[in-house]
This record gives sequence, structure tokens and C-alpha cells, in this order.
Amino acid sequence: MKKIIICCAAFIALQGCKKESNPPVVDQESTREVFSKLLEDFNQEKLLLDPLLATQAGDNRYNDKFPNYLSEAYKSKEKGFYEKYRHAFNEIADSLLTPSEQMSKAVLLWDCNIKLETLGFKKDLMPIDQMWSLNLDFNQLASGSTAQPFKTTEDYENWLKRVDGYLAWLATAKSNMEQGIAEGYVLPKALIVKVIPQFESLSNGPAEEHLFYGPITMLPESFDQATKDQIISAYNVMINDKVIPAYKEMTKFFKETYLPAGRESSGIAATPLDTAYYNHQIKFYTTTNLTADEIHQIGLDEVARIRTEMEKVKEQVGFKGDLNAFFDFVRTNKDLMPFTERSQVIAFYDSIHNVMKPQLDKLFSQQPITPFEVRRTEPFREKSAAANYSSGSLDGTRPGIFYTPIPDVEEYNIFDKEDLFLHEAIPGHHFQISLAQENEELPEFRRTLWYSAFGEGWALYAESMGTELGLYKDPYQYLGMLGAEIHRAIRLVVDTGIHARGWTREEAIEYSLQNEAKSESKIISEIERYMANPGQALSYKIGQLKIIELRERSQKVLGDKFDIKEFHKQVLETGCVPLELLEQKINDWIASYS
Repeated sequence: MKKIIICCAAFIALQGCKKESNPPVVDQESTREVFSKLLEDFNQEKLLLDPLLATQAGDNRYNDKFPNYLSEAYKSKEKGFYEKYRHAFNEIADSLLTPSEQMSKAVLLWDCNIKLETLGFKKDLMPIDQMWSLNLDFNQLASGSTAQPFKTTEDYENWLKRVDGYLAWLATAKSNMEQGIAEGYVLPKALIVKVIPQFESLSNGPAEEHLFYGPITMLPESFDQATKDQIISAYNVMINDKVIPAYKEMTKFFKETYLPAGRESSGIAATPLDTAYYNHQIKFYTTTNLTADEIHQIGLDEVARIRTEMEKVKEQVGFKGDLNAFFDFVRTNKDLMPFTERSQVIAFYDSIHNVMKPQLDKLFSQQPITPFEVRRTEPFREKSAAANYSSGSLDGTRPGIFYTPIPDVEEYNIFDKEDLFLHEAIPGHHFQISLAQENEELPEFRRTLWYSAFGEGWALYAESMGTELGLYKDPYQYLGMLGAEIHRAIRLVVDTGIHARGWTREEAIEYSLQNEAKSESKIISEIERYMANPGQALSYKIGQLKIIELRERSQKVLGDKFDIKEFHKQVLETGCVPLELLEQKINDWIASYS
């Protein structure tokens, strides 16, 4: 049996052994056992470090915990966690691991390295924005309709404790923003004005009408009346004496202190984070070493290509006028806004799913068993939210949910909604996330890992399968697909424009209006999204282009041996991985046929 000398550092870091003068000799089998234990330890410690991640995965052990993610103590603990495991895994030789284990090691090391890079920036001085921050995630949990369970008395007690932890985080967020004002780390004013109503809407009673009262409306019938009365009383106190005062204070702070200090600039380079942070964000979100200039040019090229395809659709439907006039026509065409009730929107998405079902077997040998639902986005956030997918639990008891905002049902334009369903639901995020979670051959940490370039890249790639799935028969729906694709190409241009080329919010809005059919209000929301989270918007198109490239390469090399179902299996069975590792896997798969 093959032998190798393993440095004791891995064991010292994770098992507390004492350093010996002569390192132990460990065989391949023992090394793999150590590796497996390290993976499990990493996952368990990460869930303890991030209890919200555990709750989202359906692991209820830490549902009462909400650590102060912004505190120096927490960040020090987080840094130590990633440094410890990076060191430990670097001590294990790839030659003693299986290909799957080598992939796990490479993914974990990439994750440790990028998270440690992130900790080097003072982004926590801008902890709250209109779309991405923890307070919005927490509000969703508070509604009682997502990952936080409310089935037992312990569940209800857990939430009361978690709220206390969250309010401590919120107080630190306010302190951080005050420090950020002093040091120049502040949000643009255009974003701050969108945050204010999110806090203001939850800063008033009565408690019975408050979002945080949601769990009370679903008290189990099995609870006796005395238990119900006790819980109701505790939740009234929590809302009236804790949550509402905290949200009133935050509303006052944002209105009177933070908004006046907000910056007029749009890009992150105008803060002390400078271009170094944006370069980091590019790497973090695209999992590539592409530069801002390279991505900007890719975006310009893709916008030009897709506009040519849009011209063909314009000619097909017989529209007279230029492409921008066609965009205006599509934006305002009442024939494409057929709904009068929000329930009709949900039924429309269900009908898309029914059309696709017979075709899915032709493209996928594996499909999720996790249930799936379409729901309206909660009213408290739907005015500034985009459609999104919320993953189901690892045990399948909580369904995957496609949320769609419907702030004004009579203006809900359907021209791009087949495409949207493919992306956010099936076979996009629901397939990609659920299949990874259900894959028991993956180590636990990889079943819930998320890399935007892979996850969003897959979802955008899924949009291109509409014709294969029996959709896009209406030219306006096909235009919707092109519109969604050009939207992601535009992101490459405007995100790099804002954060690396000094573009203003208004310049980015104007570029988008000239190149896509979305409404001005929707485009404004999108541009402000990019301003809040630099680089995230780049991941979609970069990931899609890589998956398309790998599919085309596979088809060209394998010829008649190419099987689309097997290709999709090869892509999805890995779970989320950096694009470089996905490419390596597909190249190895292609080579296995020779």
C-alpha cells in the first residue's frame, strides 16, 4: 500500500495533537479517513459559525442563534476558522485522494482563500443596503413563511432568542455606519432613500398587523390555549418593546443622519475601498481572473450580437420603427399585460411548468425530488425586489420557492416571463440547487455551497433551453429570452462602467434604456442593485458563456458520442464550483471517451 509522510500540522490544528519530533507515516487509506473527517469538521464548524446557513439548509440545531456578524470578535473567529482549514487541507497530498476528493479539496481551498481576502476589506462599514443586507433576510424569516420553522413551542422560543441576537446586530450596524460616515464609507443617496421605507414600514404597530406577528397567525392547533396565550403575549412584547423601537431608531438614523451624509457618486471606487475591492469582487463573483476592461468588452460584443437577433424578431412581428421604438412598444403594450388578479400570475407560471414537463426527460437524466412552489414576493419588499428563488431544505420538507414581485398586477408584463421561469425555477435554480442538496455523494459543505458564476451561469444557460423545452413559440416570448440575455450582457457593461470607469447612475440607466425593453422603473432598480453589490451582476453572463463553451467543445470533440443528458449530469452533479474547476472536470470527462 502506498505510503506518504504527512506533516502533523493538520492534526495539530484540528485534533489537538502535540507536535512530534518525527511526523507519523500515514497510508492512503488513513489519509482519506483524515480527509473525510476534515470535511465533516469543516462543515459542522461552519454551520455553528453561521447558524443562518444551517437554518436555510433545514438544520434546526441553531435556530435560536444570531451571532453578531459585524463584531470584531466574530470576524476574528471567522478569520481563524478559514486559516485553520486552509492550512490543514494544504497538508494533504492530492495524490492520495480520489478525483472527487481532489475536487472537494480544491473547492474548499478556493473558498477559504476568497473569504480571507474578503475579510481584508472594511465593507462592514456599509452593512445595510436596499437589497442584499441581513436585515432583509431576517425580515423574510420573521414572516414565518420561509426557512425558520414554527411548529413546536421550542420553535417559537428559538425565534424570540434569535430576535434578540438580530437586534444586537442591528445596533452594531448603526454604529458601523456612524463610523463609516466619519471614514468615507457610505452608500449613495439614491440607495439610502430606498432603504428608509423598508425600516419605516416596520416601525409602527399595532403588533397584530406587524410582519413579525406572522408566526402567531400560524400557531399549531395542537397547542393548548394556555400555551398559545403565553406565546402571543411574548410576541406582543417582542414586537412592541423591542422590534418597533429598534426600527423607529433606524428610520430616524437613516433619515436624519445617514441620508444627509450619503454620497452623490455611484461607484465603489469613490469610497476608501477603491478599485482593489472591485477587483476582488470580480474574482469573488466570476471565479475567474478576468479584468474589468476585459469584461466590459465582452459585454459590448454581446450587446451588439443580441441586438442583431432582436432586429430579426422586430421584422418577424412586422413592427415599423427602430429597435428602441420596438422596446417602448413592448414595454407599454397592454396586450402583454393580461392580468387583473395576482392569482392569475401564479397560474400563468404553473402553465409554463406544465408545458415543459414532457420535455424535461429528454434533457435531464436526473431531476429533483424536492417539491416546488410559485409565490408572490412579500409585500414589505416587493417594490424594490427582483424575482428570486429560495431553496428548499436538505431533507425536502421545505419546498423550493420561486418568488415573483407583483406590486401592480395590471402592469405585470408577460413578454419575458417564460424565460424568467426557466432561470429562477425549472430547470434553472431549482434543478441546480436541489440536485446538489440531494446528492448524498457530495460532502455536506458542497451540497449548500454557492458560487454565483456557476449558479447564476447555469440559470442563464437554462434560459437558452426554452425552445428545446417547448417554449418560446410566441415571438414576444423569444424576444423576452433575448431581452433577458441582453440584460445580463448589459450588466457587464454598466457594472464595470459604474465601478471601474466612473459612470454615473444616470449614464448607466440611459445605456440600459437604449438597449433593452425593460421599464424605466425596473432599470432604475437594477442599476441601484449593481451599485449596492459591485461585481455580483457580472457572474450571470460570464458563467453562461463558460457553460455554453463547454457544451460546444463537448459536442465538437465527442461528435456522435455526445449525450446532452450526460453533459447536464456532469455539470450539475458537482454542485457549485469555481468555473476553472468545472472546466477541468468537463475536459476530463471528454478525455475519458478517448
